[in-house]
Amino acid sequence: MSGVRQQVVARDEDGMRLDRWFATHFPQVTFGHLQKLMRSGQIRVDSGRVKTNTRLIAGQVVRVPPIEAAPERPEGEINNKDADFLRDLILYEDDDLYVFNKPHGLASQGGSGTKRHMDGLLKSLPNKKGEAPRLVHRLDRDTSGCLVVAKTKAAATHFGTVFSSRQARKIYWAVVWGNPHPKQGNISCFLAKQATTGGEQMVVVSQGTPGAQHSMTYYSTTDTAARRFAWVTLKPVTGRTHQLRVHMAQLHNPIMGDPRYFNIQNWEAPEQISKGLHLHARRITLPLRSGQMLDISAPLPPHMAATFDVLGFDADRYDAQDQDPEDF
Repeated sequence: MSGVRQQVVARDEDGMRLDRWFATHFPQVTFGHLQKLMRSGQIRVDSGRVKTNTRLIAGQVVRVPPIEAAPERPEGEINNKDADFLRDLILYEDDDLYVFNKPHGLASQGGSGTKRHMDGLLKSLPNKKGEAPRLVHRLDRDTSGCLVVAKTKAAATHFGTVFSSRQARKIYWAVVWGNPHPKQGNISCFLAKQATTGGEQMVVVSQGTPGAQHSMTYYSTTDTAARRFAWVTLKPVTGRTHQLRVHMAQLHNPIMGDPRYFNIQNWEAPEQISKGLHLHARRITLPLRSGQMLDISAPLPPHMAATFDVLGFDADRYDAQDQDPEDF
């Protein structure tokens, strides 16, 4: 298209995040480029500046700057390979959604230098209207496990509300350095993104710091390997960037294989411990549009399964606890 366009948010797009809305209408715009357009004020909603996570309201007008037309994607071998790859990851599917077991190392969305990601691969599984499925939440590139994807706009709106209102219950497994003290409890602090020598990352800050957001996670030690390692079950209440990774580092029990937040000096990992981030979105429960509750679990990724074997952790014997987080 050429020139600036004013586009009205449709009724069935009410509640959709702005980045999801752009991914639907302008899939050729990468997430990184979208952020640049936001920062420069070229994208506005009802003439006001917005953020990528702004939730739209039906009837609002989105200012869309000149964007090059999306190149036609050739059908055939590449699409089929992508579709087959995704089908092998499906843990659950109905008319509204997929739950995938996202692999370790695969990004949820595109960014600087990221060409292969779930958001792009989903175009190989269009719905009956030819629309690509939509992410309704994200996992870090190196976090594996349950990832919920909506098949339609209406389903995306429903599940977007489910996640934003914290009706979804998420349980993660992690292998951490040392043994947490106390064995179970909660971590509550304010987090903000700051520039460091290694790039931007989340840090613990005081309340009132510009950009600070409150974060909370419940944790429980499921098993230990002497005093050197622990298998921890994590239940996030909020969903901040890198929250679980920062929280465990704050507890002085950083997650094994974390390239950003593992902060134990002079540490050398034993050769028998697998490389890679040991954080897995093990289980998720959430209300479906039918009113029923979905409860689904994802098997461990290969590198974590190998570490479990080495440390003597039995994933079949100890599963995620069923109590509410407050019952820990």
